Amino acid sequence: MTVSSNELTLVANGNMLSGWTRVRVTRGIERCPSDFSIEMTEKYPGQPFDITVQPGDECQVLIGGDLVITGYVDKISPAFDPQNHTITVSGRSKCQDLVDCAAEWPGGQILGSSVLDIARKLAKVYGIYVSATGNVGGPIPQFNLMLGETPYDIIERVCRYRALLPYDDPNGNLVLGAVGTTQAASGFKEGVNVERARVIYSMDQRYSEYIAFLQSVDVFTDTGDGGNLLGTAYDKGVSRHRRRVIIAEAGGGGQDVAKQRANWEAARRYGRSGCVMLTTDSWRDSAGMLYTPNTLVPLTLPTLKVTGKTWVIGEVSYARGEQGTRAQLTIMPPEAFNPEPILLQALPADVPAGASQ
Repeated sequence: MTVSSNELTLVANGNMLSGWTRVRVTRGIERCPSDFSIEMTEKYPGQPFDITVQPGDECQVLIGGDLVITGYVDKISPAFDPQNHTITVSGRSKCQDLVDCAAEWPGGQILGSSVLDIARKLAKVYGIYVSATGNVGGPIPQFNLMLGETPYDIIERVCRYRALLPYDDPNGNLVLGAVGTTQAASGFKEGVNVERARVIYSMDQRYSEYIAFLQSVDVFTDTGDGGNLLGTAYDKGVSRHRRRVIIAEAGGGGQDVAKQRANWEAARRYGRSGCVMLTTDSWRDSAGMLYTPNTLVPLTLPTLKVTGKTWVIGEVSYARGEQGTRAQLTIMPPEAFNPEPILLQALPADVPAGASQ
């Protein structure tokens, strides 16, 4: 039997379940884990559902022949009313365990490990593999886990230190990547493949000047810089004087970190000041590939004054229901997804910076 390119199939316990009447699968580069919710209506009155899946079961979700989620069934909800009998199944990718559960590592201290190594050590206990598509940098001399933190809390924090984004892939594993540079075969053009769209332009969160003030609580930290370090960035798109002062984290890194933080604030706020949300009638681009997060797409939306732009898919939901098959996407400039630069644990107040070597 040939499976439709947009037929959703739930695979669990060796069974392939299709015929779902309502579908929603959502993936994004700022949401982890990916999740799904699917519903089936009773085909024949009085005939019970033949659903051989239970909460906690491992599962895969496929669209056509494309795997989109590997994870676990979270909930099953049969229901009825005078007109219908339905069953709803929802679940999330394997990375849910990184988000829900506690981080585990003997002694609570990881020494001499890169961002990728730290992520792998924390994810391994939950059966999740971690890969990297961006530069993970050198080893971090020492990293201390805090009681009650989840693996994802820690991984997200160390990823920001190396300007990486953590998100899950269709196999349920974790990817540490930079903002995407791969472009879809086709984008979105008004009057061609866009059912509805809106854009939000904002200025209330943008400033003409950003000053990062790095105030050290340790007179030894960044010795020679006076302990109070400034980094400045400007947004020329803001016509009137609007200053924002940022108190950056203290620790090693000095002026460079303060400058990075100021630049990040300016770029991120610029990126977030333009956000397109649109609905298209296809889950796939002109090459037959599913629209996926962290992919660049060209936009031609003259009514919204968005033309000649190539922005990044931040989130996509594949949906099917009474209104047919459609994809709902959130798309923003690449700058919107730059991770915030941070310092990891500051040096103890009684330890000179040179003593950490």
